[in-house]
Amino acid sequence: MIEDVAADCETVDAEVGDRGEDVATVTLRRPDARNALNAQLREELTAVIEAIPESDVRVVVLTGAEEAGAFAAGADVTELRERDALEQREASERPRVYEHVADCPFPVIARINGHALGGGCELIQACDVRIAHEDAKIGQPEINLGIMPGGGGTQRLPRLVGEGQAMRLILSGDLIDAAEAREIGLVDEVHGDDLDDAVDDLAASMASNGPVALEFAKQSVQAASQLGLEDGLDYEAELFAQLFATADKDEGIDAFLEDREPEWRGE
Repeated sequence: MIEDVAADCETVDAEVGDRGEDVATVTLRRPDARNALNAQLREELTAVIEAIPESDVRVVVLTGAEEAGAFAAGADVTELRERDALEQREASERPRVYEHVADCPFPVIARINGHALGGGCELIQACDVRIAHEDAKIGQPEINLGIMPGGGGTQRLPRLVGEGQAMRLILSGDLIDAAEAREIGLVDEVHGDDLDDAVDDLAASMASNGPVALEFAKQSVQAASQLGLEDGLDYEAELFAQLFATADKDEGIDAFLEDREPEWRGE
């Protein structure tokens, strides 16, 4: 279970039910380094994410500890300084934490409660929906260190904001505020004091749906950025048809016809 795995972690917490039924909150907790993504945090976050399919969870909220003052302030620069090319090539072998988050079978909402920079920005790009506090700063400042994004930023960011905006952010290293991030499509919503209400409402809305349909719908939407239109339509049709072999399909339609709430079985 996700909470059991998190109990053995020093830099990642997990709670189920604190934001709603079937919702897990996964919190990065390395406050002394503003949640910088060192090897330990990446390994522990990976372990927690991998435990989700075995847990009673339908939606994940990923956020940073409030005391850190950031969602995640990037990679651990000290670790980067000590690596040579061979060591970095080994560290970059996939799947990395970013792929584990992106491949989580259920929706992952990034609750961006503070700065998301460098690797932290790449981490929110791997999430399915991004909801930011109005005071958050977001960007890919790696170029200022003589390097470039290496956790998926050069690939996921253009898919979110377009090539021109991605080039602007990556090649300048400039940070943008949450409002501008919303304008260009890097985040989906921006809130102030009502950040938690917005996150909780969306998480509850998603979690109220059948887990098999959630998983298949996420897979199909993700495929849109990887497949041509014709192949994507074929993939969607196949997943749609597979849902007709599930008990949840019958339950969902019966509940609609009988004007009652469905009782999902995840089968």
